[in-house]
Amino acid sequence: MLKSKKLLAFLLVFVLAASIVFAGCQSTKDNGSSTTTSSNSSNSSSSNKSTDTTKKVKIGFSLPTMREERYQKDKAAFEEEAKKLGAEVLTQGANNDENLQNSQVENLITQGIDVLVLDPQNAESAATLVDKAHQAGIKVISYDRLILNSDPDVYISFDNEKVGELQGEYLTKLVPKGNYFVFAGAPTDNNATLFKQGAMKYIQPLADKGDIKIVFDQAIKDWDPNEALKLAENALTANKNKVDAILAPNDGTAGGIIQALAEQKLDGKVPVTGQDAELAAAKRIIAGTQSMTIFKDVRVLAKNAADIAVQLAQGKEVKDLAQVNKTVNNKKIDVPSLLLTPVVITKDNIDKELVDSGWFKKSDLYGN
Repeated sequence: MLKSKKLLAFLLVFVLAASIVFAGCQSTKDNGSSTTTSSNSSNSSSSNKSTDTTKKVKIGFSLPTMREERYQKDKAAFEEEAKKLGAEVLTQGANNDENLQNSQVENLITQGIDVLVLDPQNAESAATLVDKAHQAGIKVISYDRLILNSDPDVYISFDNEKVGELQGEYLTKLVPKGNYFVFAGAPTDNNATLFKQGAMKYIQPLADKGDIKIVFDQAIKDWDPNEALKLAENALTANKNKVDAILAPNDGTAGGIIQALAEQKLDGKVPVTGQDAELAAAKRIIAGTQSMTIFKDVRVLAKNAADIAVQLAQGKEVKDLAQVNKTVNNKKIDVPSLLLTPVVITKDNIDKELVDSGWFKKSDLYGN
């Protein structure tokens, strides 16, 4: 019995000692684990910070349409340059549908883009898209068309009033007297306002003088060539085909207008302006049915936009962007801007400007 009591006491002491040792070891392990977790947390935080500064830039590129040839060139040039700079591009085309563009941009914002490059279908209503992007911490570049009554970070385009000036100057030198049809682009596009404003600097003084009679003056909804065709047909009918010169705002609408002229066997007899240097327009210039176009090398525009987008995404301040050296007022602020120079294209310089620059191959224009 005594032996049993001694054995029991011994076992109790042994278990107690073992418990103390085990608890000490466990305490050491927890402290070590805690330290390791803290260290891992610190390393993880450091690692995440490093990833943030080197992560691939994601750019949302929203175009009003992909139907026109020029916007396909914008897309290709922008994506190519962005890829060279290591950025990812999510491109959307809105088929000239304001509501569709709104939903597309909202979707781009949810996909975690760093910069939104927006060519607005509606210059006024797109202001809400700028606000939504900024609320999500996303920089906004107003591309090609100026977004009005908003605060985009940068505006990148051509000198659009100059585009109109070149059209108006060309037309009035060629036809200083006579009946004019004056067409403008989409009323929702601020560029269309600027194009017409520039052209009228040359047309209006001659109209005021009485040398030019503006017998038709109409905007073309959504820059639609079919709409341009219908309007031109109506204008020709109303004026009994008496027209001496036509201000067409771009090549797409010029195509529709020239089709209406052709129906009356007037194609090639009435000077028609254009813009965008589309292949069909270049061929019409060679054929003599379109008088001129304006070359805006959107490859240069898109390249600059992609470069600036990446710089903004990486934290560069707008004031430090070398390309941005002007401002344009959008009815709310003076927007820091880059404005490129447009070029007149006629039959005389079409090869030099459009073939030598690589815009078109010679075989594109003249066949094999």
